[in-house]
Amino acid sequence: MTLVEYIARSVSVPRKGIENTLSLLSEDCTIPFIARYRKDQTGNLDEVAIEQIAKEAAAFEALEKRREAILAAITEQGALTPELGEKIRGTYDLTELEDLYLPYKKRKKTRADIARENGLEPLARILMAQRNDDVDFLASRYLNDKVRNEDEALQGARDIVAEWVNENTHVRRQLRRLFQRTATLSAKVIKGKADEEAAQKFTQYFDWSEPLSKAPAHRLLAMLRAEKEGFVRTKVDVDADEAFELVARIVIRSENDTTPHLEQAIADSYKRLLAPAISNEALQEAKARADVHSIQVFATNLSQLLLAPPLGEKRIMGIDPGFRSGCKVVCLDEKGDLLYNETIFPHPPQSDLQLAMKKVRSMANAYKIDAIAIGNGTASRETEQFIKKIAFDKSLQVFVVSEAGASVYSASKVARDEFPHYDVTVRGAVSIGRRLSDPLAELVKIDPKAIGVGQYQHDVDQSKLKGELDAVVMRCVNAVGVNVNTASKHLLSYVSGIGEKLAENIVAYRAENGPFESRAQLKKVPRLGDKAFQQGAAFMRIRGARNPLDNSAVHPEAYAVVEKMAKDHGLSVTDLVGKKDRISQIQPEKYATETVGVLALKDIVKELEKPGLDPRQAAAVFSFDDSIRSIADLRPGMVLPGIVNNITAFGCFVDIGLKESGLVHISQLKAGFVSDVNEVVKLHQHVQVKVLDVDEARKRIGLTMVL
Repeated sequence: MTLVEYIARSVSVPRKGIENTLSLLSEDCTIPFIARYRKDQTGNLDEVAIEQIAKEAAAFEALEKRREAILAAITEQGALTPELGEKIRGTYDLTELEDLYLPYKKRKKTRADIARENGLEPLARILMAQRNDDVDFLASRYLNDKVRNEDEALQGARDIVAEWVNENTHVRRQLRRLFQRTATLSAKVIKGKADEEAAQKFTQYFDWSEPLSKAPAHRLLAMLRAEKEGFVRTKVDVDADEAFELVARIVIRSENDTTPHLEQAIADSYKRLLAPAISNEALQEAKARADVHSIQVFATNLSQLLLAPPLGEKRIMGIDPGFRSGCKVVCLDEKGDLLYNETIFPHPPQSDLQLAMKKVRSMANAYKIDAIAIGNGTASRETEQFIKKIAFDKSLQVFVVSEAGASVYSASKVARDEFPHYDVTVRGAVSIGRRLSDPLAELVKIDPKAIGVGQYQHDVDQSKLKGELDAVVMRCVNAVGVNVNTASKHLLSYVSGIGEKLAENIVAYRAENGPFESRAQLKKVPRLGDKAFQQGAAFMRIRGARNPLDNSAVHPEAYAVVEKMAKDHGLSVTDLVGKKDRISQIQPEKYATETVGVLALKDIVKELEKPGLDPRQAAAVFSFDDSIRSIADLRPGMVLPGIVNNITAFGCFVDIGLKESGLVHISQLKAGFVSDVNEVVKLHQHVQVKVLDVDEARKRIGLTMVL
């Protein structure tokens, strides 16, 4: 099987698209670049399909490496037969490959190994031959100083048969299918653990059982976490009698004196070897599927969070609210640079309301503040009400901003490098303010796992989680594009083809030589060669550039084509850009070249209408219900405004202005069946919800969506 054939089994795209995508990837082209600027070669594949092709190619390479390692190991043992070699080379299933290798793996000495050392393998072969022989008489021929009687001889032979049964690829394949169809996942509380306080969140799993194939990702991960923390034991099993009969049908070909011994060997093999191995496999496969599902939920949430509406380049006052320690207030300019910081104490115990109002009003006037961002943590509602009481000289928009991960940022090296002379409280307030201006630019500085929009993120495969989240961040950054003259090195590092070192070089060059005036100037950045320029230049914008295309998504390789378009209409490029009436007359097909195809040209024409357009919506002001200040104020039947602040497989959490978010279970999202929560709601969506139930003691709020 070729690499393309292997990928085509899992990715439903034309072979030509797979071949061209693989070719582009081999040339070190990035996925965002391929998806945006090589549509004609790939057949208009999106980033998801390209990522899938890349993953399948990596899986194929790993499979081939494992195959070669196995062949080398068996050859070294002198055990590689032509038939075995053909089987190993002919399989493209990693599990089957490992089954074929199982008899040759290095392992601790087994009962079967001891029996072989005692000369009992010929007797085991006689049992497996299933001839109608006098078994006891045959066993007597294998007695020696280590095998004292016929029972010991037969036990040793059965141990060898049990191992052969365990290593039988057909047996293992059929058992796997049985587990896939009928396996049950169960959990039982460990004796003495039920009353521990930390165990209470897992009470539903103290005596739980359900089909493994139907266990949703969040429930499986919750049970495994409960087991990891030492509160329950989980088990995956099937009906033992059914499993025995399945194996017996494969192994036993006829009824005679050897049959009872084979049945004993099969029962032993299943209980001691097969069941533990296959049940563990089944659980790990289910865990892997749960990981994929949970990582995808996290990735979708992260994407929505990063692409949240920005307010744009405004002068912003950021407030990190608090009671005893006061509210940290910062004033930021249009670029997010810190102008001033202050601490006010409008809330108990100090309650210095008048002085706090005076300071905020003075800061707003002095630094020409356009909008105010308030963190949604402790004292958020009280601070929002305090701010709304102030009579500002001009109308200011007031936003409540998620501060998830702000504390992680404020204590990080990134924050220390940005603000070496300020403490963590000031840095946190700056982060809150910047999130309003541009969520994407600020959140890329924080480990996505610290933002708090996933489920069971610490329980999934961490390397796969990191890989997927990094891909999401890169996808979002390149979808929006970056202002190369204001972007931080952290934001620039996610630009296609750039990376951390080149991002540092860009920032250093900018600091030494002033703002970039053209994309071509990027080539003067140390170590930014032709390949990096090809991959990244079109994702970097230069506002106010002499060539308007430098502030667009048009790739420099297509500038000549745009110039020809403009010339054909008797215009300069500057005069063509933004002129919908002229642009609508362009026929893309007329300008196709070897490097710029029709699909790329259609994108170019669309971009010329609104160059550099930010795909994100504009930020909108939202107000919670002022009458609700604590969970004690809630009553069933209340209809409240809220903001979706987390999405899981089982529903969404909604911020209704309290410390505790309410849960809208998937069954309460809308009438009828819902298979995917993201089909109904999106992160940061403004919604109306009705209170179903309130558990004040457990701090749980049940909600239903109001459509």
